[in-house]
Amino acid sequence: MRDGRKVTLSDVAAHVGVSAITVSRALRTPEKVSLKLREEISRAIDLLGYVPDPAARALASSRTDVIGVIIPSVTNSVFADVLRGIYTAVEKTPFDIQLGNTRYSPLKEEKLLKVFLGQKPAGLIVSGIDQSERGRSLLETASCPVVQIMETGENPVDIMIGFSHYEAARAATIHLIEQGYRKLAFMGARMDPRTQRRFQGFRQAAAEAGLFSEERVVTTAEPSSVSLGSQLFCELIEQAPDLDAVFCINDDLALGVMFEAQRRRLSVPDRLGICGFNDLEMMAAAEPPITSVRTFRYEMGKRAVEMLLEAIAVGRGHRGTIVDLGFEVRKRASTARGSCGASD
Repeated sequence: MRDGRKVTLSDVAAHVGVSAITVSRALRTPEKVSLKLREEISRAIDLLGYVPDPAARALASSRTDVIGVIIPSVTNSVFADVLRGIYTAVEKTPFDIQLGNTRYSPLKEEKLLKVFLGQKPAGLIVSGIDQSERGRSLLETASCPVVQIMETGENPVDIMIGFSHYEAARAATIHLIEQGYRKLAFMGARMDPRTQRRFQGFRQAAAEAGLFSEERVVTTAEPSSVSLGSQLFCELIEQAPDLDAVFCINDDLALGVMFEAQRRRLSVPDRLGICGFNDLEMMAAAEPPITSVRTFRYEMGKRAVEMLLEAIAVGRGHRGTIVDLGFEVRKRASTARGSCGASD
């Protein structure tokens, strides 16, 4: 308002000549109000600059029309794909997304959960299954549906959508073995719980074939990057010069290995096989194209919202549901030893 006073629902109602309850009904359940009246109310809202108060709405309805999404990174392309699926699914609904970034910190996740739950969200989407004890407790006592994404495991809080990182890494390692590689190496960065499970999958498959060696393992707590991949490969090949294949926990590292191998004139895939994880666009565009584990991240985000909307409509009726979207080892030239092509 020009006098500095905040525009209220009553102001909109007075402008249109209806009750505040009618305006509220038009905003919350528009199907119960005629199209003509909805249009009049919409024009009044635009003219007066009315902004609904989410806190007041939460008090009136026990929840807001906000879906909280908590992820560990907003710069990682993996989560960009997940968010794209989330926003696609929510686009034509009355819900909005509130985004939180934990930066891979369990304590930060706890703080965000407290903030989000204090604002009475309609639902929560959280990344991973490795919440702290306090974080897990907050989710279990939440008064809204909860979806854990990016992984599957035992004992979901409510709904769980993802895949097995252990099985995906194990399948990729078996592929390397089937291609004739015998000096298998592992390269990991950040080493969060999901990465640890990828290492366990690699280790199990290599050990079953009698091919596992601690000398061919290099890991770091540093965040992943292409340059780090090159650096770690230098360390790896120095301590294990006979290695003939590298399984990387993500595509950034795999691309770094590729660049360093080319600098060293190491033939890929004959001298060195390279496998990444996540199957970002650059894997197929590299030369030679790089084998990677494809994960269905867009579908994960989209499905999470769809199941959350169903749960919101009926209550927490999906409790205990686990949706395994699986994975796919995309076999390309970087591991096509002794063959003339790839399956991509």
